[in-house]
Amino acid sequence: MTNSPSDFINDHRTSFEKGYVQVYTGDGKGKTTAAIGLAIRAAGAGFRVFIAQFIKSGQYSEIKMLDQLKEWITCRQYGRGCWIRGKPSPEDAAAAHEGLVDVRNVIASGTYQIVILDEINVATWFNILTIDDVLGLIDIKPERMELVFTGRKADPKLLERADLVTEMREIKHYYQQGVIARTGIES
Repeated sequence: MTNSPSDFINDHRTSFEKGYVQVYTGDGKGKTTAAIGLAIRAAGAGFRVFIAQFIKSGQYSEIKMLDQLKEWITCRQYGRGCWIRGKPSPEDAAAAHEGLVDVRNVIASGTYQIVILDEINVATWFNILTIDDVLGLIDIKPERMELVFTGRKADPKLLERADLVTEMREIKHYYQQGVIARTGIES
């Protein structure tokens, strides 16, 4: 019986020949959900996963559950806990830049096989981070590391560099009927 991540890693395939760059974008629901699903699948295969959440902070339901998987999945938040409306504050920019520095170090370390940059597309859309900063992360990615970028408004330059792009498109949403975010479904 496998008791620890190191036992599991020693018993299972924990690498792949080539890691790719994935982007989950669009105005529809499900970008973060898809990325977290990938993280759980990867952890189940013995991979170590790092999730950097830009813009966000707080104890969302998924964060509470990921804490139970902390031997496999590390999640850090680099935001102030709110969606940016209007012009980002200096605090928003400082949090995103702290995240960028941490993510560069994580990628360079090669410790993780999957690195997810949740809502980083929003950070570039609001000019908190530059697209060149984000593309620079691809440039330092080890060959066997998968990078996943999420968030609305993905920059065309990122889409061009990505190997896989999925656009979530809203066709119909119950928010339009006044339904607020429900615990366990949207938060």
